[in-house]
Amino acid sequence: MCLGLVASLIACGTEHPPPAASSDGGAANDAAIVGDGGARTDAGNTRDAGIGDAGTSSTAATCVVTPTTVQCPYDTTEYRVGVTTLTDRRVHFAHPAAPAPAAGYPVVLFFQGSFFSSDRIWSAEEGDAFGALELARTLADLLDRGYAIVAPEAHVRGSTFWDTNVPPFSLAWSTSSDHRLMERLFEAIEDGELGDLDPTRLYATGISSGGYMTSRMAVSYEGRFRALAVHSASYATCSGPLCVVPNDLPADHPPTLFLHGEQDRIAPPDEMREYAEALEDDGVPVRVVTTDDGHEWIAPAVTEVGDWFDVYR
Repeated sequence: MCLGLVASLIACGTEHPPPAASSDGGAANDAAIVGDGGARTDAGNTRDAGIGDAGTSSTAATCVVTPTTVQCPYDTTEYRVGVTTLTDRRVHFAHPAAPAPAAGYPVVLFFQGSFFSSDRIWSAEEGDAFGALELARTLADLLDRGYAIVAPEAHVRGSTFWDTNVPPFSLAWSTSSDHRLMERLFEAIEDGELGDLDPTRLYATGISSGGYMTSRMAVSYEGRFRALAVHSASYATCSGPLCVVPNDLPADHPPTLFLHGEQDRIAPPDEMREYAEALEDDGVPVRVVTTDDGHEWIAPAVTEVGDWFDVYR
């Protein structure tokens, strides 16, 4: 779950049934990909086979949760955000088992960490690295609370990282492929392509590179998100210890929960605190939750993320 290019140099459309938990002790369990991600349309976008005319997902995400494992079903679709197949980006998503409210499900966008594709977040077992089991429990908790989850992949099938803190895109965000992906996702949510979702109730969370990407939602998409949960990261353009939090934060920055391990050597918690304090100085609601862990999804996040989003629901 490293941060991206700079920090690496410093430190380090089909329905998916609940996949069987792996026992290989890896960073997380690979969710089995069934099919090719959906049928490509003439417009160059993949429409998931599980989305019917009524905009209802074929998969109501009833996660199987035990004391040592989590397995959640999910759907996959794919969008082209450039001119070739090399720019295709998969998006994984799940709906709560409960019927959608009249306005649609509130939506949590989840942004993966570097090299840890978002097709791996839906299933985990005890002992998996980077807090993968706690992350899967967090997703299951959000689904139980009635949130839909939309989890796009970073470049190259999720095997890389987000553009948010990588030059030149850190300073010229509108030129990035990730920005084009976000615009396409917003359109898909508004048009019902990902099911019965409420585009007025958007939330975001992510870890490491995905945590910086979560901050990017406040910086570049003003007014779209109700609340954020930044995990093991800081401001959108920071990269680990290379971090400058600007004085002019967005005036409408969403309320933000920060989750961090005090022993994190990849994204030092002091950089997170600088961001949190700057928001507090601006009068933005902030909550900071830390544990004595390293660079991983921490256990309190399982309920803290949902509790925070519920306040602003």
